[in-house]
Amino acid sequence: MAKNIVILLHGVGSSGDDLQGLAQFWLQEIPGVIAVAPNGPDDFAMGAGYQWFSINGVTEQTRPARIQAARGAFDATLQAIFDRYQVTPAQDNIILAGFSQGAIMALDMLVTNRLPLAGVVAFSGRLASPLPYQPAAHAALLLVHGQQDTVIPWSESDKAAQQLSALGVTVETLYEPGVPHTISASGVRQATAFITQRVNART
Repeated sequence: MAKNIVILLHGVGSSGDDLQGLAQFWLQEIPGVIAVAPNGPDDFAMGAGYQWFSINGVTEQTRPARIQAARGAFDATLQAIFDRYQVTPAQDNIILAGFSQGAIMALDMLVTNRLPLAGVVAFSGRLASPLPYQPAAHAALLLVHGQQDTVIPWSESDKAAQQLSALGVTVETLYEPGVPHTISASGVRQATAFITQRVNART
């Protein structure tokens, strides 16, 4: 029987602890799921917490190279989780659910197809990976973004939806009026339904 694992990826300057509440919620709401919220591999360069890549001096031009350079440590973080929970990517259902910088890394995994994924949830993120994009044929994605987000504009998720839909990815979206850079209750509800559907579809 396939295992179902959801890996929650925090934003820059945060930690896995900040997503433990959501992980516990999904453990209760989605039968048989494993939910894990690791720390990013590096200390945050500009304060407390952790990061997946440095945002110190980052620009639109330099961000893709930083994402690419972060892949090794990101993949190693996931592999440690797979080892701990005896997850076999080719057989089990893996969902990445990221917020902000965590969403950027989750989307990077989707467009590079380095791992077989049952689905990706990207809260308040952007698709900033270097080209080319080569998602798997069965890739599925939920994009959730507040329309009052002043950190990453919601238009970034809308742009990602258009780009990835054109590449054959099954994309669902939830754009929330009045919601800032956060994970809302309605976003969690839609993500719960999406994750449940994805793991049931591949069990």
